[in-house]
Amino acid sequence: MRITVLGSGTSHGIPVVGCGCAVCRSEDPRDKRYRASVFIEGAAGENILIDTGPEFRLQAVRARICRLDALFYTHAHADHLHGLDDVRPLTQDGPLPVYGNPATIEDIRERFRYIFEETQPGGGKPKIAPSVVYGPVVVGGLTVTPVPAQHGTLDIYGWKMAESGAVFVYVTDASFIPDASFDLMRGADCLLLGALRARPHSTHFSFDQAIEAVKKAAVKEAYLTHLCHEHSHEEIAAYCGRTGLQVLPAFDGMRIGIPASTHSFFENAQSGERRCSVRRE
Repeated sequence: MRITVLGSGTSHGIPVVGCGCAVCRSEDPRDKRYRASVFIEGAAGENILIDTGPEFRLQAVRARICRLDALFYTHAHADHLHGLDDVRPLTQDGPLPVYGNPATIEDIRERFRYIFEETQPGGGKPKIAPSVVYGPVVVGGLTVTPVPAQHGTLDIYGWKMAESGAVFVYVTDASFIPDASFDLMRGADCLLLGALRARPHSTHFSFDQAIEAVKKAAVKEAYLTHLCHEHSHEEIAAYCGRTGLQVLPAFDGMRIGIPASTHSFFENAQSGERRCSVRRE
C-alpha cells in the first residue's frame, strides 16, 4: 500500500490569502500546503481518494492520478468537498462509488444537485454513485472501514485501510475520538492525524492532543496533517522530535510506503511515467 499526501493544510490553505506571516512567505516547499486530502494505491492497483478539496485538480495533475476506484469523504466542509466536480475526467467510463456518513451524502446531493438532475446535452458533470456506509467497504484487495469521530459537534468519519495485514488510518479535523474508534486504530502501521496548531482549538486537535491520541492508538508511526500557518514544517518537526515517538509532520507530495517505513517527495519516488487513458470530451 502506498499513501500520497495530496494536501496537508487547513481550510485556508498555506499561504493564506492576504497573509504576510513568516510561514506564508516561506521558501520551504513543505510550507506550501493545499487543503487536506490523501490518495491510496493498493498492491493490486486499486486507487482510492479521501476528500476532494478546492485544489483537487492541481493535486491530481501533480500526483499523476489517472484512475479512481472509489472516493471516501471525511465530512462535507468546503475544504474537503468542493473540488468534487474535478473528478469528472475520471468518471467518463462509469459512475464512481462515493462513500460517507449520512450528513455528508445528504450535503453532496444538496450542494451538487446538478449532478443528479437531467441537464442539457454538453453539460459536463461527474458521474458518481453516492452511498451512506456504516461498516466496511471492500475495494479490490483493500478493506475500508469508517472510523467515527467528532469535529466539534459534527459527526465525521476517519477511514481505516487494511490490506494483507498492512493497516493505514486517516483521521482529520477531529476534536474527539471515541474509545470504539481507538479500538479500530490501535496498532496500525501508520496513522495520518489532523493537528491544527499548538494553541487549543474548539473543533480540532492541538499538537498536544494529537500526540496523546497517537499514544492511545499505539500505532507504529504517525504523521500530523491539516496544519495551519502558525508553525513552519521545521518548527513542527522539532516539536515532534521532543515527543520520543515515531511522529513527523506531513507535507504535500509526501509518499509513505506501508508496510515499508519510507517517506519522500513523490517527485523523487515516481516509479516511471504513468500512462493515462482519460478520454477527451
